[in-house]
Amino acid sequence: MGTALARTWLAAGHAVTVWNRTRSKAEALVAEGARLAPSPAGAVAANDLVVLCLLDDAGIGAVLDGVDLTGKDLVNLTTGTPAEGRARAAWAEERGARFADAGIMGTPTMIGVPEAGAYVFYSGSRALVEEHRTVLEVPAGARFVGEDPGHAALHDVALLSAMYGLFAGISHAYALIEGEDIAPKDLAPLLSEWLGAMGFFAGDAAERLTSRDFTSEVVSQLGMQVAASGTLLRTAADQGVSAELISPYLDLMRERLEADPAAHSGEDTAGAITLLRRAAR
Repeated sequence: MGTALARTWLAAGHAVTVWNRTRSKAEALVAEGARLAPSPAGAVAANDLVVLCLLDDAGIGAVLDGVDLTGKDLVNLTTGTPAEGRARAAWAEERGARFADAGIMGTPTMIGVPEAGAYVFYSGSRALVEEHRTVLEVPAGARFVGEDPGHAALHDVALLSAMYGLFAGISHAYALIEGEDIAPKDLAPLLSEWLGAMGFFAGDAAERLTSRDFTSEVVSQLGMQVAASGTLLRTAADQGVSAELISPYLDLMRERLEADPAAHSGEDTAGAITLLRRAAR
């Protein structure tokens, strides 16, 4: 990812100084116009804007240990947690630097390709992001999501978590047809069409979680959904397929219903989301 980012800035005519723990990776960019720094301190000293893209948060502390960050603008594109983003912001402030954390919604092949739709969440110093927005938007669009330094990572992880849930459901669907006279390529467009139609749940659930109204204008009641879930589980068993990818969500709906059948049977399934905040129960 770091290489992809650097290449887009170089292609756009920006002066880029690079350093990498694996020197050969940095050297590959020199042929494209980058300046190779002999050390992290040299890379930091080269420009006011310093972009970090490492394996993890621990790597940032190790690489920049003892490096003078006074007056620098640090943009952290390293994948991390909200807590790490907040802690790293405080760490940067103690060293006299402005800080913005980020979460990249895209893969390296999407960087620098506008039609690919990649973008980056930023949070922390609004002034930093706005001052450097033109540069930051060269690789991918920039979306500022708040001055809490942890919010970029939180948005990133929230979307990625939803993605993996989607992948889990798709994987289960394909497992069900294994061994049957149904080609995966024939199921694929049906899956895409159906999942697209069900995308309304994101906005609907947001409205219900905001209003805390889980009973108005319900289309598919929780009681019915729980009763119908047995069909999914029996089918999986009949097909010799583990239900481990879908059973946690079905269990959560059942738990919501069983807590108070009279109150929750007619609810929308979004009410089950409230059970996930275990620490608050």
